[in-house]
Amino acid sequence: MVERISWFSTIDYQIFEFYQIHDITVSPSVLADNIDYHPEYTGSRLRLLRKSGLLNQTEKGYYELSDLGREFLAGDLPVDEVEELGPD
Repeated sequence: MVERISWFSTIDYQIFEFYQIHDITVSPSVLADNIDYHPEYTGSRLRLLRKSGLLNQTEKGYYELSDLGREFLAGDLPVDEVEELGPD
């Protein structure tokens, strides 16, 4: 899929794998059920990925890929740029 990102957890790769297969808007709990993680942990990782700009959050609290997230999945976003998006 993509190169390793230092600030990613294992779940983050599974989140993007889900979105690579299902380009849909989804709630944290539905996503958690589909990737077999606890909903609270999934939600915290989704919030981090939203803050990085890789995901968008709807008014209803659902998550979807952002344009930047699509670039990342396509391999069109250099790893060093993704590294810079992470938490300090």
